[in-house]
Amino acid sequence: MTDPQQGLPRSAPFRPPSPPNLRLIPAPAATTDARAVFLPPVDAQSSGLAWARRYRTRLKITDISIIVAAVGCAFLVRFGVSDPSAPFGAFHPDYWSISAIIIIAWIIALGAFHSRDSRVVGVGPAEYRTVMNASALTFGTLAILFLILQIDIARGFFLLALPLGVLGLLLDRWLWRKWLLHQRLFGHYLARAIVVGNREDVEYVVAQIDNKSGAAYFVVGAALDDSRDGHVTVGSHCVPIVADFAHVAEAAANLGVDTVIVAGQPQGGSSFIRNLGWELESTSADLVLSSRLTDVAGPRIHFRPVDGLPLIHVEIPRFEGAKHVLKRLLDVVATGCALVLLMPLLLVIGILIKLDSSGSILFRQERCGRGGRTFRMVKFRSMVTTAEDDLAGLLDQNEASGVLFKLRNDPRITRVGRVLRKYSLDELPQLWNIFVGDMSVVGPRPPLPDEVKGYETHVHRRLYIKPGLTGMWQVNGRSNLSWEDSVRLDLYYVENWSLAGDLMIIWRTVKTVIHPDGAY
Repeated sequence: MTDPQQGLPRSAPFRPPSPPNLRLIPAPAATTDARAVFLPPVDAQSSGLAWARRYRTRLKITDISIIVAAVGCAFLVRFGVSDPSAPFGAFHPDYWSISAIIIIAWIIALGAFHSRDSRVVGVGPAEYRTVMNASALTFGTLAILFLILQIDIARGFFLLALPLGVLGLLLDRWLWRKWLLHQRLFGHYLARAIVVGNREDVEYVVAQIDNKSGAAYFVVGAALDDSRDGHVTVGSHCVPIVADFAHVAEAAANLGVDTVIVAGQPQGGSSFIRNLGWELESTSADLVLSSRLTDVAGPRIHFRPVDGLPLIHVEIPRFEGAKHVLKRLLDVVATGCALVLLMPLLLVIGILIKLDSSGSILFRQERCGRGGRTFRMVKFRSMVTTAEDDLAGLLDQNEASGVLFKLRNDPRITRVGRVLRKYSLDELPQLWNIFVGDMSVVGPRPPLPDEVKGYETHVHRRLYIKPGLTGMWQVNGRSNLSWEDSVRLDLYYVENWSLAGDLMIIWRTVKTVIHPDGAY
């Protein structure tokens, strides 16, 4: 006997747990394992759909304030305290009216681009990219409109408002994001979720959500096709089973969840997902489908419905083209300016190295670049001059995994070198490698030729783009990373990099250097 609506075996009615006190949904007790991550209780009053509305309101207020301030500052810088009210152009507006038009159009564009949508705020570069796109479109459209209407607006006023506003909006969003992530550590501003699927897929989704510090979900229940009671344990997170497949919507309503995540391909396939979507219409829960596509960033995924058939299009990584030309342009401009501005610091470091120990100031070593082509990477010398000869006697003390060699208290490091390594100052001469084209500002870690010889087949993909002065390995643990984690991060970057992502990595690198962790 089957249920005609679900296409699944009919079973006795399943009674989900009684609704909990939604003021505070406690996290399951953590294990006694010292490595367990603390899971906070979830404050229902500051989570779910309510938090999204409140957070969106706060963003809107600060966005409007910053836009008004930016246009106002541009107005005062260009015109001072004079009254630029004389009519001009074919339609005779004054600059007060132009300012109001810019402010209103900018605010509307941020809303139209969904820059405050709960799906983009708080994690990833999409929020910042949306703000920049909305701002650029606003000013581009207004510039064309003013030209058509023969409104001869002062270019200084018009162009000054854009960078002031964009910088202010990006800083505003970053500060709000820092506040939001801090609040989520205490269980606030989280969307409560039920994960539906077979046990393996549910465990995978729960693990991914728990491991992401910026994840906006907290899993409060699971629905399995082969079980009605018990729990799913992932690390320190014990997720109760709250429903079988036939009663997911009922459990979602009783538990007051905000999202139902379907993991993998559950029994019943597309018919089950379609029927579940219909049943959730009577609740406030969203339906989210989770794919096991790994190492694929959001911008590479596009949805293309064809005659009602939803197709997921995954773009193949491209390693040539205009985007890479822009990356090279950013490298040249950034390193050219940095070499000039940091010249006094470079001279001081060179003098300290010379006074600390005998030998050359710079250390040159052969590394593998794009396509396996070797180049001479230059660094400030942080070890004694006999470091490479002394390596053989230290191999048995290696603390790294894979083909890397790392030793926390390496006796070959000099006193000045230890400080340079802690704050990554020994890497500064690589700015020259970037300027001449051997490296990039952001990219995978530059490997030694001997390391490349030990690569597995898939690891060679690290060499598809230029190595970087910094990268995901630099902002995610540095020397504390295992070989496997280092490879995983580098491969993810190679296939998913973007200019916005590079700027975020550069910003995170600055914070990592100021508060060093994992550098030795």
